[in-house]
Amino acid sequence: MPVLADIAELAVCPPDTPQADIGLVRDAALAWDAAGRVVYAGPQSGLPQTLRNAPTTSAEGRTVVPGLVDAHTHLAFGGDRAGEFTARLLGAEYLALARQGGGIASTVRATREASEEELYDRARTALDRMLALGVTTVEAKSGYGLNLPDEVKTLRVYQRLAREGPQRIVPTCLGAHIVPPEFADNREGYLRLLEDEIIPAVAQGGLARFFDGFVEDTAFSPGEARRLFAAARRHGLVPKLHADQLTDTSGAALAVEVGAASADHLECISEDGIAAMAASNVVAVSLPIATLVLGVEPLPARRLIDAGVPVAVATDFNPGSAPSLDLHLAAWLACTRQRMTPHEVLKGLTAFAAKALLLDDVGSLLPGFRADFAVLDAPSVEAWLYGFRPQTVVQTAIGGQTVFRRLAPPGS
Repeated sequence: MPVLADIAELAVCPPDTPQADIGLVRDAALAWDAAGRVVYAGPQSGLPQTLRNAPTTSAEGRTVVPGLVDAHTHLAFGGDRAGEFTARLLGAEYLALARQGGGIASTVRATREASEEELYDRARTALDRMLALGVTTVEAKSGYGLNLPDEVKTLRVYQRLAREGPQRIVPTCLGAHIVPPEFADNREGYLRLLEDEIIPAVAQGGLARFFDGFVEDTAFSPGEARRLFAAARRHGLVPKLHADQLTDTSGAALAVEVGAASADHLECISEDGIAAMAASNVVAVSLPIATLVLGVEPLPARRLIDAGVPVAVATDFNPGSAPSLDLHLAAWLACTRQRMTPHEVLKGLTAFAAKALLLDDVGSLLPGFRADFAVLDAPSVEAWLYGFRPQTVVQTAIGGQTVFRRLAPPGS
């Protein structure tokens, strides 16, 4: 049973405690078994006698946290939207670009044109970069195919990536992203396509765990989303929502009503929406990179946390509103723009992010959980998130196996 010793701070991140409780242990050690499950996480002085002679490596006074969980990404897509980035900088609004055929619709065109191998190669590269950030679990959405063959194409990419590892991939069918252009004058036809063909095929092929819907003026109404979530439930897919991002559509309350695992975005959530979520098990997922890029106010994290709603933090990695996969950047923005403390943010990157994906064996380093962890080049969690510094992860492990190690620069 390997042991990692000399840990300045070990955050075990218990899943059932308040947002600020990361289960901090100082002068700690971590041990795991041959199956890659944690058997000890506590003070080094309390290491059981049976582990005193186990193979031991040193964290050299660094901080160790659970492997990070990115609970909202659009991992595989074709093309980019660099031109729209410039247009937005010159004053163009996101909704206006979408109405003109840009935005999501432009990425749909590029994704349909891309081969499955091209999508795989881009996603594989992104996942490798995430490993260097300590990200060991990734939720991955479709939603840029919006027809049966191209939605399945994207989800097959995720299936292959999950099979190859090393990260755990949690696939989500975002068939209700927008109504694709060919159905612009036939919304009912696209709703039927989702109900009768796409959702059943995805479920029967075991291609997704969740079904996601974008509830917004330029996407789907609450009534349409209700209908699609009912179909998803009939086929064993759990709802998720892009909710209250650009306007208040009562998406938070809808997420509670349909028993969603999470409601994501929530920049425009109402007090009634917060109250509804506080009385439920729905996780709020904050996406601060998107709000930075779009120049809007982020999810009101303090109000949600104070109400008792668990808040996860994710990148929303996508080619339009969040063209960055850097979960550390999202974490730092959650501190600086949403006034979340470093401990609250870490809980949102780990245990609460896992909860948003209905995972019960990652996101924590309590005994029995998978030994997925990251070693940070910082003496504490607060020091890690005090400033935005690149390349702070020196080691990433999945199931106790090192899958990334940062080499020291020459002459160091």
